[in-house]
This record gives sequence, structure tokens and C-alpha cells, in this order.
Amino acid sequence: MVPALVRRSVPKDRFSTFFASQKTQTYYDPASRGPGSHSIRTLAWNPTGHLIATGSVDRTLRIWNPERANVKNSTELRGHTGAVQCVAWNPVKEAELASCSADGTVRIWDVRSKGCVGEVKTGGEGFTLAWHPDGSMLMVGRKDDALLPIRFGSDGPAQASTALPQPVQTNQTTFTHSGKELLLTTGLGTIEVLSYPDLKNLHTLNAHTSSCLSLELCPRGKYLAIGGSDALVSLWDTWEWIPRHGLAAMTGPVRSVSFTFDGAYVCGGGDEGLGIDVAHVDTGEYVHTVPTAHPAACVAWHPARYWLAYSGDPMGLKIVGAGL
Repeated sequence: MVPALVRRSVPKDRFSTFFASQKTQTYYDPASRGPGSHSIRTLAWNPTGHLIATGSVDRTLRIWNPERANVKNSTELRGHTGAVQCVAWNPVKEAELASCSADGTVRIWDVRSKGCVGEVKTGGEGFTLAWHPDGSMLMVGRKDDALLPIRFGSDGPAQASTALPQPVQTNQTTFTHSGKELLLTTGLGTIEVLSYPDLKNLHTLNAHTSSCLSLELCPRGKYLAIGGSDALVSLWDTWEWIPRHGLAAMTGPVRSVSFTFDGAYVCGGGDEGLGIDVAHVDTGEYVHTVPTAHPAACVAWHPARYWLAYSGDPMGLKIVGAGL
């Protein structure tokens, strides 16, 4: 896998000036089937940052080259018959993408050949995906609060394992960088830290006063960002599992959270309010606001650059920093 070109970190006192100077590129998808039909539900950078995938409610799944915005330079992956709920790249294979859909399937794609190389029926509607760090397993979260592990062999995805019902509403999941723990957001406002692979409870974090909806570990593994339906983003110290900062700039449920490649900055996405507020992680101070004309539910920082991708604009995907 070609390594990403990592840029130097920008100090807190210079970040706003630097990021305000970055141009924004729009990636228009002509596959839109009418006003509002092409709402982007999910987006994700591949491990090197050379590609970004978007999935939409109109079933469109597209792979973009961030440095070439014309749709002619993109690839549409066809096969899902329902809204694309989540996309996630294999962390050790830059060209392998997983997607789950309202059609009750998870599909595995080789974006080089533009083909589906595996399909697993999930037995329900999947809406979250989390790869194990070594790429050997994909955890699917279903809307009926069951987890479905899909393990991979040398010839592609194996049959899904038995579904694992959870005792509470379960939203987004992610593995720790070591792969030894699985983190779950719940409707009770908690984060459940489970051991892997036996999925025994190790810790319960009482994170928010209402449902926890989104989470992400910073690249350094030092902090965990949690987004809640209470419009808050909390930052937790993963060494002691204690809260460090509470970020309260958002006006509605926090649907996504994302760290910069260096773990120095974080932002959240939601379907209410305008603007994307960027906070400095170590101090909890807001340092910049990205102006938006529409709410941006999905946000994702580039894995090696200060490029910020976000959804919400009727014209399509937008990336701050790629418009050079």
C-alpha cells in the first residue's frame, strides 16, 4: 500500500488563518435522481487519502479522486437496491471498500476492477461498519441492535457469524487501534468498552445525558471523541477513561465526529445548524468555523492532510483544502 504523504502540524494560534485560506472543491454527481434525492448518507477516505467514497439515499455509491473533481474521473459502484447507509475502507487494503445498505446486504468492492467481490446478507438492515485494524473482520451494526461479525478468509468474505443481540440501543462502533477492544455507543448515553474477541464488558463510560450517536479514536489513540443527541461532543482520555473536555458549539444531534491526521483538531457533523466548528483537542478551545450553507451531517478529515470532507450541500460532496 502506498503510504500517505503526511503534512506537518499547524499550531493552534495559526490554524484559523491557515485553514481560512484553503479553497473548497465541490464534487457534483449527475446521478442525482431529483432535488434532495442524492443526499449523502456516508463518506470515508481510503487509508492513503488518494480516494474518497460517498454513499447516498438514492443507492448511488461513488469513488472520487479528490484532486480531480469532474465526475468523469470518478467510479460508480452499482449493485445496491436500497439506500447506502455506511461505507468503510479496509485499513490494510487501500482499494477494498465495504458498504452496507437498506437492502439487507453488505458488499465488498475492489475499486480497481470496479466490481463487487463479495456479498453477505445481514439478516436485517445494517447501518454501521467497523473494520478490525488488521482487516480480518468487519463488524456490522444492524438497526435491530444486533452486531454481526463477518470474518475474511484468503478468498474473500466468509459467511457471517451468528448475530449478537445487544441489550440496549446500539449505534456506532469502532475498534481500538490494538484491536483488543470494541467500543459501542448506546441509547443510554454510555460507551461500552468490550474485550475482543469474546466481547465481555470491560468498562462503561457514562458519557452523555442522552443517546450517544457517533465516536472516533484520535490517530494517536490518546483521545476518544463522542457525539451525542444532546448536541455535545465529549473528549475522553483513553488512558484513564475520564472526560477531558466538553464541546458545546453544535445545535443538534452529533451524527459524526472526526480528528485531523495529527490528532490536534476535532470537529462534529450534524443535521441541524450551519457551520462546522473545529476545536483544538488538547485545550478544548474552538479555533475555527467552516462556513456552510446547509447542515453537514457527515464530516471526515483526510488521513494525512488538513483537508476536510463534508456532506449536506445539494450540489454534492465538498472538500475544504482540495480546491488548489
